[in-house]
Amino acid sequence: MPATRGEMFAGVTVAVVTPFRGGEIDWDDLAKLVDWHAEQGTDALAPCGTTGESPTLTHDENERVVAFVCEKARGRLKVMAGTGSNSTAEAVRMTRAAKRSGADGTLQVGPYYNKPTQEGYFRHFGAVAEATDLPIVVYNIPGRTGSNILPETLARLAEKYPTVVAVKEATGSLDQASQTAALSDLTLLSGDDSLTLPIMSVGGRGVVSVVGNLVPREMKALVTAFAAGNVAEAQRLHRRLFPLCRDMLGVATNPIPVKTAMRLLGRGSGEMRLPMCPLDAAGEARVRQTLAAHGLL
Repeated sequence: MPATRGEMFAGVTVAVVTPFRGGEIDWDDLAKLVDWHAEQGTDALAPCGTTGESPTLTHDENERVVAFVCEKARGRLKVMAGTGSNSTAEAVRMTRAAKRSGADGTLQVGPYYNKPTQEGYFRHFGAVAEATDLPIVVYNIPGRTGSNILPETLARLAEKYPTVVAVKEATGSLDQASQTAALSDLTLLSGDDSLTLPIMSVGGRGVVSVVGNLVPREMKALVTAFAAGNVAEAQRLHRRLFPLCRDMLGVATNPIPVKTAMRLLGRGSGEMRLPMCPLDAAGEARVRQTLAAHGLL
């Protein structure tokens, strides 16, 4: 497979949840999560992403969570800090803070709600790249942000800015993933657990995973098997993980199902911040049923 520029993030990065208790960040539980992922062999953690409920974290909390995870993970796990914003100035400020905290890279979501043009995207990510030498993983999730970062724009960024090293591809389109891989040497990472194997088949190098909050070893085994050429084993693991990735995570908006699952497994309170709210009884029963079928309960 041709070399890509963001090999440091090949493998499994877990988009780690932000644990809350009584409305505040539960630092003890967060420390336990970092320790657990180190024990499980997770390659990297991405704090303060979608799964980490970044929209309801204050900017101060975002910086504190990133700094805390960097400190706890140091020497054991890489950290891909979620420091994106729909304000370029805020993205720059939080990215500089992540650099000071020792993050290995930054996850930069496409500016949401204000729907930039492609030129606006180019200038936004360019401004972040010019502000620090921290490696940048562009996070393209149009279902959340309201607009799509096109492969041609990603290729322009890759050509001009060496620190733009990877893309978290969450468009749900294998055609777009294929075109991105064809137009640039960016490391292509799946942003949807259920599409990890399909995206790897067109040049992907790993995943930024939600289900990795539950079964990081299995997700890493899938990625490792495919990278080693053991397609049959990767397919077996894909089929095994698929119900968790689609049936369970699809019960409600992320991170509601995964936080519910973690609570059922005795890992954290499951508490979220509004407007995220708990599942109803039927939704929780579906999560419980999927966990049981997978052998986790």
